Amino acid sequence: MKKVRVGILGIGNVATGTYKTLELNREKIQSSTGVDIEITKILNRHPEKERGIDVDPSVYVQNADDILNDSDIDIVVELIGGIEPATEYMAAALSAGKHVVTANKAAIATNGERLQKLASENNVMLRFEASVGGGIPIINALTTALLSNEFDEILGIVNGTTNYILTQMTENGSDYDAVLKDAQAKGFAERDPSGDVEGDDVANKLSILMSLIFGVKILPQDIPTQGITAINKSDIDYATHFGCKIKLIAAAKKIGGTVECDVQPALIPYDHPIASVNNEFNAIFVKGNAVDDIMFYGKGAGPLPTGSAVMGDIIEIARAIEKGSAFDAQPLLKYDSDLVFTGEGSNQYYVRLMAEDKAGVLGNVSSTFGKYGVGIESMMQRTESKNHNNIVPLVFIVHETERKVLDEALKELVSNSYVKSVDSVIRVEK
Repeated sequence: MKKVRVGILGIGNVATGTYKTLELNREKIQSSTGVDIEITKILNRHPEKERGIDVDPSVYVQNADDILNDSDIDIVVELIGGIEPATEYMAAALSAGKHVVTANKAAIATNGERLQKLASENNVMLRFEASVGGGIPIINALTTALLSNEFDEILGIVNGTTNYILTQMTENGSDYDAVLKDAQAKGFAERDPSGDVEGDDVANKLSILMSLIFGVKILPQDIPTQGITAINKSDIDYATHFGCKIKLIAAAKKIGGTVECDVQPALIPYDHPIASVNNEFNAIFVKGNAVDDIMFYGKGAGPLPTGSAVMGDIIEIARAIEKGSAFDAQPLLKYDSDLVFTGEGSNQYYVRLMAEDKAGVLGNVSSTFGKYGVGIESMMQRTESKNHNNIVPLVFIVHETERKVLDEALKELVSNSYVKSVDSVIRVEK
């Protein structure tokens, strides 16, 4: 039986999940592939820390070069995260003729073009299924079974931390800070959750998906991005009134010769399939010209689901090595499209502002929106929410408009004494 040797850079949650997945299903993997996959070295700079896996201490190394320079290792699995030094480690492995598997969305979104070029030049594979959607095989599906499609749209919940927080706020009426602490205690959120709750993690994943389906290179930092930290119980309640749930959404759409995209909270109607995706689960909805609407659903985070995706890539490479055709089977990031990136584009928006409760205010607000061509589809005023300063929330759903036009209208509104603040602006999914 062909032996394929693997070295893992890192021993965090995903790495332990990868190790457990192999040990849990070793016999099935061997019988299905005819290949014996062996993890021979793991980079572990703190070997004294309990990892919850039974590993021979001789497998652990404390220097990445012990893996990168080992001629016996066929596949390097990068699971340390972050852009650097992860990118340089992967570049060194590829240059040394080793195949690379990673779950690192930030490195792939930022440096995927460079890494893919190195893989091509050295006739090796670069695979990154686990970088988007955890255990959901979205990348494999888009680049194999659905490759015959032209895609027009992608819409997804691709961050389990934020989806868990918003679900708990919706179902239990909890406030943001309390749910975040709960998510951290349960391991759904990092000690520093900023990358998740500010939307950066989702922007990385959307950048990768747009390269795969639209062939465009839009760096994560260029994607209009807004996180969930400003969402409160009032927004959740108003969304419910409008028959919607609030979800942090990655959205991209091709319109003619342009592509628009954004990452931000959105009001999702109850009848949209993504509205029913709760807690740490993810879902990715795509529209193809042949397959029409299709949605992928599953756990988007966690050691075993993500480790399953990593092992899937390792197995595909191992199979190809055994057959002598390793370079042929890999997803390809594409950057050859003529599509023009136009930013966020036009959308409907939910707007919650605080204003004085007196005659003429609502009319003045409506007139200001009209001045900028922003139409009002519906509005709510709850006088029972009036505070001691006679200030009440005014909530609007506005017709489709460009965000920059809406922002100009809101800027003028808050310059007037009768509007005290604009507390929320949330996209509305049609």
